[in-house]
Amino acid sequence: MRIWRTAVLVTVLAGLVGLPAPTPAAADPSPAELRRLTRQAAQLSERYRGQIQSLEEIRLQAKKATDTSGGLQAQLRAAQAEVSRIAQTAYMVGPLDNTQLLTPSTDPTKMLGQAATMTFMANERAKKVEAIKKLIAKSNDAKLNANEKIEKLRKEIRQMQSRRKDIEKLLAKYGFQQPGGAEGLTPRMISVRAEIMANFPMKYGVGCLRPGDPGEHGKGRACDFMMSPGGTMAGGNNAANGDALAAWLIKNGGRLGVMYIIWKQRYYDIRSGGGWDPMSNRGGVTANHYDHVHVSVF
Repeated sequence: MRIWRTAVLVTVLAGLVGLPAPTPAAADPSPAELRRLTRQAAQLSERYRGQIQSLEEIRLQAKKATDTSGGLQAQLRAAQAEVSRIAQTAYMVGPLDNTQLLTPSTDPTKMLGQAATMTFMANERAKKVEAIKKLIAKSNDAKLNANEKIEKLRKEIRQMQSRRKDIEKLLAKYGFQQPGGAEGLTPRMISVRAEIMANFPMKYGVGCLRPGDPGEHGKGRACDFMMSPGGTMAGGNNAANGDALAAWLIKNGGRLGVMYIIWKQRYYDIRSGGGWDPMSNRGGVTANHYDHVHVSVF
């Protein structure tokens, strides 16, 4: 009897859900694979003496895409469970047919209540089914996007590995410097900062050592040259000053030992071939480097 009831319920569910024949779904993106690639990227950054901006950028894109995919899949499961609940309720209430409507012994209050319930459930089912259709499409798109970003990170890691000899030549050219002195900066960073200060007005100040920072600020190999009060977008002459500084750093980077520059939500990393590349939105003016030019040295 229980098996028969289950079979009937499955039939009712299929009729109520009314979804089109399932299309082949994209493979779920693998958080474990993303973690593995993230470790590889961290190892490369360590080997190449600092965070590689192209790898960090793609890693952030892949993580965001994977998180979005996971969130949509959770929404889809919740919506499917809700449709199942509506279908189960419809099965328990039972259909309302013409025989019941014409039978004098039928309680009119019960009949109208049942009719209202069935109408309500039909409307709810239609809404949920439409939502599920949209979620299925969005979920598949999100999976494809996440998998593409993970594959892009994998390719970028391989490309950076293939540049190992060239990058090792750069590292050998500039040598390795340890921070020292009261400021905790490397001699090269002190020298670069001095040249910048001699050539560009810095009325909003400079920030360098950041104890505990896992990147170059914590190693004494980076400074932020402020182009506006912190947290406000640089504009007018301030923005022009930042543009000029970035251009000067690119032109003189080989002589100074500049590793990478970040300015206006873009990065210029010598190790990945140079040239400006866009950054994803990091969430604010300062995080997107619209109020300061970041400089890291070898």
